[in-house]
Amino acid sequence: MHFSYYCTVNTTQQLPIAKLLTTRETLIIFSVWALITFFVVMVYPWSAFLSSWTITIPAGWIMYHISFRWLYPKALIFRFPLLFYAFNTLLYCGVVFFITVISFAMNVDDEEFFIALAGISFFTLLLVLAPIQWFMFKKMAKTNEELFVLKKALGQKEANMDLLRSQINPHFLFNALNTLYGMAIHEKAERTSDAIEKLGSMMRFMLQENIQEKISLVRDLEYLNNYIALQRLRTDINPNIKIQISVPQEISPNIWIAPMLLIPFIENAYKHGISLREESLIRVSLEVQQTTLYFDVFNTKHIRSEHDPEKHNNGIGLTNVKQRLQLVYPGKHELIIRETTHDYYVHLVINFA
Repeated sequence: MHFSYYCTVNTTQQLPIAKLLTTRETLIIFSVWALITFFVVMVYPWSAFLSSWTITIPAGWIMYHISFRWLYPKALIFRFPLLFYAFNTLLYCGVVFFITVISFAMNVDDEEFFIALAGISFFTLLLVLAPIQWFMFKKMAKTNEELFVLKKALGQKEANMDLLRSQINPHFLFNALNTLYGMAIHEKAERTSDAIEKLGSMMRFMLQENIQEKISLVRDLEYLNNYIALQRLRTDINPNIKIQISVPQEISPNIWIAPMLLIPFIENAYKHGISLREESLIRVSLEVQQTTLYFDVFNTKHIRSEHDPEKHNNGIGLTNVKQRLQLVYPGKHELIIRETTHDYYVHLVINFA
């Protein structure tokens, strides 16, 4: 993982160490430095040493904050972060050196002595302070990365436990379904036997494959198609309900996905998008381009009664799915949910590379 965690998680956040100085402390330090600078320049213009350090000290402090708040996180995005950091640090130190020369050269009798001191200040920033700050940042990033790995492992366990708690033990029901399937075949009830077969396949999936870390996308879509087929048994008889499904028939068996990431969105669509009295529409589309999956679900929304047990029930829960996406595909997925009073839309992109 290296520093990818810091790039994906903390690039838009202030680093914890940068919060050590509050706004109040910052104003106090700046005020003290301004007074010292004014005193040294006006009263002791001959003191090149003190004059140069009135620039070096605040320049180092500013460099510290620029580095930890912006430069380090941005550097890690690039292929060669150290080169990016070195170039920008060199540029910054050069600007400080230039400002130092312009600010105090006119007030110093011995130009060579002053330039030597300014040069020392320049190389102090570049060769001492900059490497120390880089080392501190790497150490802090490594610590945060280790914490992230531990939290990810803990979160994955909690997500898996939530997933398992949401499942009923299928052993008894699976055996009962086998009996019902045999009876349906014997009585030549083809639709019933087909439905029982699909339900049995779904239960087998829940029992054997759902607890795995990754499964074939083909198997996950088979579960999804079985779920939709069972739902059609009750929706196809109603002309007010329209179900539009666009899922490719052939998908590479080499694509693997965390199980049960897609089905909760379809469950949510059926639970909140179907009404026997009003026009209802569910539209599902899935597309795989090389190593990227595009998944869209749209459904109409209907107001449910407060006494409806399904009103606040979202299967394993969309919150759980969002958490698992963050844990399994950090920085490799995009989830957009748009909700209005009349419809609900989900757009999910997962990069498996």
